[in-house]
Amino acid sequence: MFETRAGERLLETDPADMPPDGHVVFIGRIASPWTSRATCPKNMRAAREAGGGATLLVDPPYRAGLPGLERASHVIILSWLHHAPRNLIVQKPRHAAEPKGVFSLRSPARPNPVGLHVAKLVGLDIGSGRIELDAIDVLDGTPVIDLKPYFASTDAFADATIAGRDEP
Repeated sequence: MFETRAGERLLETDPADMPPDGHVVFIGRIASPWTSRATCPKNMRAAREAGGGATLLVDPPYRAGLPGLERASHVIILSWLHHAPRNLIVQKPRHAAEPKGVFSLRSPARPNPVGLHVAKLVGLDIGSGRIELDAIDVLDGTPVIDLKPYFASTDAFADATIAGRDEP
């Protein structure tokens, strides 16, 4: 699913082959319109522009954690990008002139392929565990690790920058 590019470097040991040590559990899965990497938006801005919405389906044991979430206009979703390679430590993005370390990129290919998404909460049905979202930038069936309310007062940094990126 991921091709190797010039300048990229792999880890000596693939983290996917190591024994688990964090006991992370999936609390649910994302139902999205995206079924292939080629059609999946690369970020949440592109997902919103593409339209379509998405649903986070929370598994029964974790639905008791949902009451109160209806107060949030937006949520932070941590997903497990299960199709991404875990052994790529230096990457050469298509848009970059030089390879970069994985921790300086937002690529899904990383030792622990955790995705971070901020989505608008469109609807919530606690009984069925259905959380309707305005958009998502992951493949259909992507596992979810955690869900948190987004607090604009503490989560947003208007002065945050990345040198060399032109962003409004």
